[in-house]
Amino acid sequence: MSITKVFYPSPKGEITHLTLTNSKGSSVTLSTLGAGIISIIVPDSNGNMANVALGYKDAASWIADGPCAGKIPGRFANRIANGRFTLDGKEYTLAINNGPNALHGGPEGFMNRIWDISEENDGRVVMTYTSVDAEEGYPGNLTATAEYIWDDNNVLTLNIGAVTDAPTVLNLTNHVYFNLDGENSGTVLSHELKLNASRWLPTDDTQIPTGEIASVVGTPMDFTSFKAIGKDIKAEFEALKIGKGYDHCWVIDGYEKGRLIPVAELRGATSGRSLIVETTQPGMQIYTGNWLAGCPESISGAAYQDYDGVAIECQGFPDAPNKPSFPSPVLRPGEEYKETIRFTFK
Repeated sequence: MSITKVFYPSPKGEITHLTLTNSKGSSVTLSTLGAGIISIIVPDSNGNMANVALGYKDAASWIADGPCAGKIPGRFANRIANGRFTLDGKEYTLAINNGPNALHGGPEGFMNRIWDISEENDGRVVMTYTSVDAEEGYPGNLTATAEYIWDDNNVLTLNIGAVTDAPTVLNLTNHVYFNLDGENSGTVLSHELKLNASRWLPTDDTQIPTGEIASVVGTPMDFTSFKAIGKDIKAEFEALKIGKGYDHCWVIDGYEKGRLIPVAELRGATSGRSLIVETTQPGMQIYTGNWLAGCPESISGAAYQDYDGVAIECQGFPDAPNKPSFPSPVLRPGEEYKETIRFTFK
């Protein structure tokens, strides 16, 4: 396993890209900006290599990009209603950056910060970021850790950890967009997706969960068996109209805190590539890149269009700080946040 580095200047400071290449010639490139995934180059069924992760031509283009491509959003990924929550009797106010709501921890969040490299060896890179008390409105000094491991079987494991010195709320994931036919191959609507999830979270018209946990049976939200992503995406179904496609959280079947289980499988339309996703998290937000048009120039030099990638964001539930019935997002001093997301490419 080899690791190479390239350094890029940016308005945020120097960005480091680290490429991990395994014995089969497959590689993953990571960035210290947002502890992000820049590219994933793996073979198709004929052995042809291609990058299956959407990304941009210039390193600085990841700064404040709308899609949050490949990065770790935080302190709270996804949405918090009206940018407010109450913890231990005190109300906290956050930046409003998505309609009337807070999204992905705020305008800067974790995704637009330069993380520190604390370790790098033999297919393993560890990055850390310390978020100070009151940053983006969140309480407590919190240190987050992202450990990426790339192996010879084309398995990418992300272990996310955090500790805090005061009670806070936390929800971390990775926001990589996949196109298994290659990042420059166009729409993913013909990709087939299967989810280990028989329930989902309906939302209001601002995409905040109502608190209901609904069955997918008889709805376009049913991916309990393989289905083309685009099969029902234009259905007469209010949830799909609100987000112009899929941008919803599914409730993982068989979830047990700390247990790694398979939650999703994605199949490319023409390449023969497949992706298996496992996680210890209770939910997964499926986002079909409904607003990709107009984002920065792609790695391959073309312009991405809506639905050119799909994100499978393993995470806690949106607006959990305001929904006592949801799995708790509260992290307290002396506790350790530990979650895993694993991507296996075949």
